[in-house]
Amino acid sequence: MYSERDRQGPRLRRGSIEVVCGSMFSGKTEELIRRMKRAQFAKLRVEIFKPAIDVRYSEEEVVSHDRRAIQSTPVESSSSILLLANDVDVVGIDEAQFFDMGIVEVCNELANRGIRVIVAGLDMDYKGVPFGPMPALLAIAEDVYKTHAICVHCGDLAYVSHRLVESDKRVLLGETEKYEPLCRHCYEKALRAAEAEPTANAD
Repeated sequence: MYSERDRQGPRLRRGSIEVVCGSMFSGKTEELIRRMKRAQFAKLRVEIFKPAIDVRYSEEEVVSHDRRAIQSTPVESSSSILLLANDVDVVGIDEAQFFDMGIVEVCNELANRGIRVIVAGLDMDYKGVPFGPMPALLAIAEDVYKTHAICVHCGDLAYVSHRLVESDKRVLLGETEKYEPLCRHCYEKALRAAEAEPTANAD
């Protein structure tokens, strides 16, 4: 007896895009690592990429805030991913917000090749503005998983990564010494306090 699968021949590999997003300290990279390691356990061929500028914990590994790690390939631009992602079943991409807008087409191309693409990144910057290519990646993804940190002021679900140091640079790598996760209410309260501070100092 032949099964339906036997009659149809080998099952076609179906590509897809999954996006894991949220604020800093919400477990995005931890979730990416978890999914990639499950793929490795299933004997799938995997490749993980990250932007070359992200050297906070390691130059060669993707590392979560709780120090879980997985080997990765740092790249300068999104186009490099297409060149390097050969003979793989699953591609992981960390800190996608730091890539150029070409990352959107790269993910589409990989998925169209039958590759499962798992992307992790900040959905908003420190001002609460959608970050780089993330909105477009969210739009084209088959699956979106939003992670949440805990607001360090009130314990509610965090909404945004509040910057603690003065800088207008949109990309400013840092950890708890430069950022804190805040809920919407506490974030607005922090902004009002910062706006009132010059006036208080003037008095």
